[in-house]
Amino acid sequence: MNLFSDMRDRVLAALADLEAAGEIPAGLDTSNVSVEPPRDPAHGDMATNAAMVLAKPAGRKPRDIADALARRLDSVPEVDSATVAGPGFLNLRLAPSLWAGLVEHVRAEKAFGRSEIGGGERVNVEYVSANPTGPLHVGHVRGAVFGDALASLLDFTGHAVTREYYINDGGAQVDVLARSVYLRYLQAHGREVEFADGTYPGDYLIAVGESLKDEVGEAYVDQPEDVWLEKVRVFATDAMMDLIREDLRILGVKMDMFYSEKSLYGTGRIETAIERLRAQDLIYKGTLEPPKGKLPSDWEPREQTLFRSTEHGDDVDRPIMKSDGSWTYFAPDIAYHYDKIDRGFDQLIDVLGADHGGYVKRMKAAVSALSNARVPLDVKLCQLVKLTKDGQPFRMGKRTGNFITLRDVVDQVGPDVTRFMMLTRKNDAPLDFDFDKAVEQSKDNPVFYVQYAHARVRSVMRKAADLGVEPGAPNLADPAEIDVARKLAEWPRLVEIAARAHEPHRVAFYLYDLAQSFHALWNRGNDDASLRFLQEGDAQATAGKLSLPLAVAVVISSGLGILGVTPAEEMR
Repeated sequence: MNLFSDMRDRVLAALADLEAAGEIPAGLDTSNVSVEPPRDPAHGDMATNAAMVLAKPAGRKPRDIADALARRLDSVPEVDSATVAGPGFLNLRLAPSLWAGLVEHVRAEKAFGRSEIGGGERVNVEYVSANPTGPLHVGHVRGAVFGDALASLLDFTGHAVTREYYINDGGAQVDVLARSVYLRYLQAHGREVEFADGTYPGDYLIAVGESLKDEVGEAYVDQPEDVWLEKVRVFATDAMMDLIREDLRILGVKMDMFYSEKSLYGTGRIETAIERLRAQDLIYKGTLEPPKGKLPSDWEPREQTLFRSTEHGDDVDRPIMKSDGSWTYFAPDIAYHYDKIDRGFDQLIDVLGADHGGYVKRMKAAVSALSNARVPLDVKLCQLVKLTKDGQPFRMGKRTGNFITLRDVVDQVGPDVTRFMMLTRKNDAPLDFDFDKAVEQSKDNPVFYVQYAHARVRSVMRKAADLGVEPGAPNLADPAEIDVARKLAEWPRLVEIAARAHEPHRVAFYLYDLAQSFHALWNRGNDDASLRFLQEGDAQATAGKLSLPLAVAVVISSGLGILGVTPAEEMR
């Protein structure tokens, strides 16, 4: 049940009547006609832009179309009144019985708000994809939460979603990891070691070195690198991925697939992807223009193998092979995305850190070329997170020495608070995460405020059960009750907007607004006993009051489920 979609259908039907009556021209494009909440709730329950959108193509004044449309809509049973405002906006006030019907539907329909706009479209959401060189840090937390919530949102709206982690185990950084683990391995054998610049000195590798000792004994001690590097590389990568999987589990993130970059090398997959581009005359030998601004001291013009990415919207063509014949980092990324296309995905989404901004256009160009512009790629960049505690920057974890880990954050506030707070800003805006605010029990803490609303409902229902009262037909009379119902009506519309825009933070914002409406009604009940959900000594009146809070709980539970947050049964 989507009242906004239903009312848009009524508006389109009224426009068809006007067309049949000759009051507006036939064949007008109504795709941009919308029905949405009015900017000022005092103006009505919904507003439509139909007259403003159609005035120019119809050759009519907006006000004239709005007046004619208002007369038609006034006769619709669900519409209590239709009034024209300003140059031609049309405000609608719905019949009171509609709100009671909505509340009853929400209470009974646990899947309220679910949508099929995805139509089973196969979507690959790739997120986290951290280098397997250490535990996840706070930057990864935001990307993990955002990607996971986005995947859930798309699933909620009828998409077939695959959650995927790309393991960057094909680059030089994994060799550095292997050498760092080897030093810890020697240390486990009682050797004195020194961590050179570029190695990973974090204490988290001590256990890995000890495990390697348990695995191979003294086999690699005092051996040249060519004896142990590849084997230690595999051992260390596996150990780090076990650590990362455990970090994700703590945060409540479960991947459908882990895809190894290394699996692309030596298998012909990179070559196959490049050949597909070559067949389109998009691969050539050439020399790039010097970078704008101050030239690097080591820059010199040299012939390279380039991808003609400017043919697909990029600013410059991109190297895919170095002058020495080795692949650039971009080449395996091309092959990886070609593999996604080959797996039959209809849409690709990459969730990356803000430092990957320069990657967006080239990767979109590659996907466009590889899929013949059939498969869209949306790259969502997550900005930095600033952590504070006691008014000061949050200090680094002891085990890592130079960065704050996922576990440092979760240990402070728990996974539910971590997830919700990471979604209180749009992904491309910097986020301030104040640990003190995150655990504060006040309206200023959105996590507490939403959870408190759900806990209040559960408390009411426990007391009603003790009284032996079951929910009955909703009885909504007060404007504060209608305000809550009106906010509930926005949920299906909000879900579809958020899914289409790939913006799960909208769900967090909506839940706060819904909680605000609910708490306002609760507080009104402190002064007006007739608004309380439990009507003392009157079981019938109580039954009529219970459906509204239950409907609120249904929506909050669904919304928190999308965000990966467990609804609170009670507050402590």
